[in-house]
Amino acid sequence: MNTKTEAEIGAYLAASGAAAWQVPGLSDSTPKRVIKTVGIIGAGTMGGGIAMNFATAGIDVRIVETTQEALDRGLKVVRDNYQRSSDKGRFPQDEVEARMGRFDGRLALADLANCDLVIEAVFENMELKRKIFTELDAIMKPGAILATNTSALDINEIASMTNRPQDVIGLHFFSPANVMKLLEIVRAKHTADDVVATCMALAKDINKIATLVGVCPGFVGNRILFARQIQANKLVYQGVMPWDVDAALNGFGFKMGPFQMSDLAGLDIGWSKGATTDNPIRDALCELDRRGQKTKAGFYDYDDARRPIPSDVTAAIIRDITGAKPSMMSADEIVENCIYPMINEAVKILEENKAQRPSDVDVVWLNGYGWPADKGGPMFYGDMVGAKAVLERMENLGAEDAAFSPAETLRALVASRGKFTDIDTGGLKV
Repeated sequence: MNTKTEAEIGAYLAASGAAAWQVPGLSDSTPKRVIKTVGIIGAGTMGGGIAMNFATAGIDVRIVETTQEALDRGLKVVRDNYQRSSDKGRFPQDEVEARMGRFDGRLALADLANCDLVIEAVFENMELKRKIFTELDAIMKPGAILATNTSALDINEIASMTNRPQDVIGLHFFSPANVMKLLEIVRAKHTADDVVATCMALAKDINKIATLVGVCPGFVGNRILFARQIQANKLVYQGVMPWDVDAALNGFGFKMGPFQMSDLAGLDIGWSKGATTDNPIRDALCELDRRGQKTKAGFYDYDDARRPIPSDVTAAIIRDITGAKPSMMSADEIVENCIYPMINEAVKILEENKAQRPSDVDVVWLNGYGWPADKGGPMFYGDMVGAKAVLERMENLGAEDAAFSPAETLRALVASRGKFTDIDTGGLKV
């Protein structure tokens, strides 16, 4: 492995962070729309967290829910978050009231009509989002920016429900949205330059780190995450226990491995009683009401302090479903099986022109997914281990599953002895 000094890593991270703000074709003179009032659709975990960013920055927020009970509950969570920060001395008590004073709770979508920007933050259901954007098109004032917080859905399809696709953009916040620094700004096929410029500038105003990405399933961050999750699940079917996968990735530097993350998010996301999905292990756990940390049992058992404990119940379910014999796979091999596919998927994203530059991929993973800073990001780490090692692993994984075949650019890097961080496929194209 090509080791890097702390100074080299620090210089790369600083340069990457600065480059992410640069959008070819846009300049400081690109017109920006005036944003004085932001509308938020949904006062749940995401909607409330997103709204806090704007209220904290001094921007008025109009937040809409379907019932008074849901609205009151959401605003109470926001107030409690602000109050905890005040109690810790981060700002005075009167600032809590000042920030809450910028919230205007409503129960009708039509009440957002005069907002300058509206962000839809409902759950991931395309039909629901299509319906909302059809209504927004009818009620929003001309020139308003219509944004979706979707984490994976096709924003071009969402925009097609309007007669103003030039005003539609993705603003993908990360949970908890009032804490996480990353904001994926997703440029759709018809998104106007001034909409992109306005959102990039607004990201700075609300103290986010923004990267501009293109429309593809999962965009940049989640698409790479999906690749890791698929390989982690494959390892379980080869006899590697979930806690062994997590331990290897914890050792790599992630605070949470894929199965720890699944338990935190909730195993029942996208699952319902009696459902049969493409993940029978998850189905079996949920049927036993092992749905993650919230039920004190998921892949792991949890004590009162929510500490994860390897579960005999989960181990028995895995043995029963997979029939796999226990594996003695080393931590290094587990890491390669999970991390190298992430690098390969990032290269494919660049080939498809859905990211501006390799360093943007690293900015996404460093600021949105807890990638260990001492390894610089997937592209930087790819250069540390070398393209040849990544290619060899991907040829093996690709032989088992064509979806993980090596990217052509990966093969070219090996042939030219090139670097992942120097890949230039022409930037973002919609």
